[in-house]
Amino acid sequence: MKPHIPVLLNEVIEALALKAGGKYVDGTLGAGGHAEAILKVTAPDGKLLGLDGDPAALHIARTTLAPFGERAILVRSNFTQIKKVAVENHFIPADGVLLDLGLSSMQLANLERGFSFLSHSLDMRMDDRTELTASDIVNAWDEADLADLIFEYGEERASRKIARWIVANRPLNNAQELANVIERALGRHGKIHPATKTFQALRIVVNNELENLEMTLPQLADVVGQGGRVAIITFHSLEDRIVKNFFKANEHWRNLTKHPIKPTYQQTRENARARSAKLRVAERVA
Repeated sequence: MKPHIPVLLNEVIEALALKAGGKYVDGTLGAGGHAEAILKVTAPDGKLLGLDGDPAALHIARTTLAPFGERAILVRSNFTQIKKVAVENHFIPADGVLLDLGLSSMQLANLERGFSFLSHSLDMRMDDRTELTASDIVNAWDEADLADLIFEYGEERASRKIARWIVANRPLNNAQELANVIERALGRHGKIHPATKTFQALRIVVNNELENLEMTLPQLADVVGQGGRVAIITFHSLEDRIVKNFFKANEHWRNLTKHPIKPTYQQTRENARARSAKLRVAERVA
């Protein structure tokens, strides 16, 4: 398995304006890469509250962050519960919050999860307590609803053709079969796999990604204290638009990134997952 490389790590550290002894919340802990850096910079007594709904991610993060002892508090929870978890663990007011809304290298590499084109399943759940799977959608939804999903959440112009091919080739037992059907439907042009947008759409719907983000953003002003910061990394335009519009319209926040911070060419060479990352930062002012 490739090592997990935190996306925009230095940019996140700078954006949060970390200080020794501060309290920070990582709402999307993953393998703990960002959290580890935050704890190092805020030594000797800074604390971090990490949330993740994925038990596999939490297991790895516990090992990664074990050297920090009681400075790291890890909780299995979706970031939609960020205010509740912060209250329970006495992290209000926090000095900063990080949300990294992308998949980790670990999740992509696990062929049983369904996120990769090579996966042996069609699951795509980030949290195994979620009921709906990608297989349920691909093999049971009618063609029109499938096409609408792919168009709306994948921003895929060929959504109707893809939906027609999917329905005609049911049942699809794993991600490999789905990716192959879409490739046969659209052909292969350039480096980006033609199934990319469809996989994005399925993952968004299975995990309620947009709804979860919209549910979480209004809670942040209750978690972060005056002068504290929020850093949010998105990986597709739908999420980025929600974050941008929220910071622009909300009186509690001063938007510090008129244009999102993007990875450098070198960063994308070292970590292909970072290619579509966008970081937006805001400061609590009211």
